Amino acid sequence: MHFTKMQGLGNDYLYVYGEPESPESLSIKLSDRHFGPGSDGMIWISPSPLADFRMRIFNADGSEAKMCGNGIRCVGKYVYEKGYTDKTRLTVETLSGVKSLELQVAYGKVRSVTVEMGRAVVSPERTVLACGEEVRLTPVDMGNPHAVVFTEDAEAAPLETLGRAVERHEAFPGGVNVEFVQLLGPNRLRMRVWERGSGVTLACGTGACASTAAAAARGLVSYGESVSVVLDGGTLTVTVSPDGRVKMSGPAEFVYEGDTELC
Repeated sequence: MHFTKMQGLGNDYLYVYGEPESPESLSIKLSDRHFGPGSDGMIWISPSPLADFRMRIFNADGSEAKMCGNGIRCVGKYVYEKGYTDKTRLTVETLSGVKSLELQVAYGKVRSVTVEMGRAVVSPERTVLACGEEVRLTPVDMGNPHAVVFTEDAEAAPLETLGRAVERHEAFPGGVNVEFVQLLGPNRLRMRVWERGSGVTLACGTGACASTAAAAARGLVSYGESVSVVLDGGTLTVTVSPDGRVKMSGPAEFVYEGDTELC
C-alpha cells in the first residue's frame, strides 16, 4: 500500500487514496511511532456522491473521528497536487457533514487552505469533578465534541492527567477532545490539546475553532474578526460569525511518501 505522510501544524496523518477492508486495524498498526511510520492516525480519501471527495479519519487507537480541521486542509492539498482535481474551491464529505475548502495556490502548489467548518454550538459552562478537583469547562460541538478549559497558563496545563481524565469523564459518554486555552491579547489565544483517541497532539483544527467560539461567547475575542490561535505546532487563523459559523485558515505540508506491506 502506498501512503503519503502529511502534517498541518505538526498534526500528522498518513493519507491513502482508496479504502481498505479494515481501516481500524491498519490505523493502529501504521500509526505506531516505534513499529510503523508513525502518525496521529490515518485519513482515507475516496470519491463521494455528495461532494467532490470523501474523507474518513481514524485515530491512532483505531477509533473513527467525525472531523479533523488540520486533516481536511491536507486533503485539499493532496487531491490538488496529485492531480485528482484542478478546482481551487471544492467540497469534502465528512461524518460531520460536507465542508467547503478554498485553496490558495501559487506556482501549482497549495500554500494554505481556508475551510468552512460549519456552525459551532457552544453550550453553557459546566463543572465536572476530575483528578480530585472541580474543572470548569465549556462544551462545544464542532461536528465532533470539545471541552474548552480556560486557564491563566496554557504552558503549565496538565494535558496528560487532566486532559486524559476529562476525555473519559462520564459526562462525555463517547469521549471528548479537551482544549486548554489562555488569552494572550486582543484576538489572540494560546491553545494546547488532548485529542480524543490520540492523546497530546501538536495541533487540532476543530479544537482551535471550538476554543475561538467559546472565547467569543465569553467576550474574550470578537465575533467577525480574525483570531490567531497559537498551538504547539504553529498558528491558525479562525473567524467566528455572530451566528456561530466558523472559518479556519492554515498551512498543509507533505512530509514523505512510502510503501508498506499489508500482511
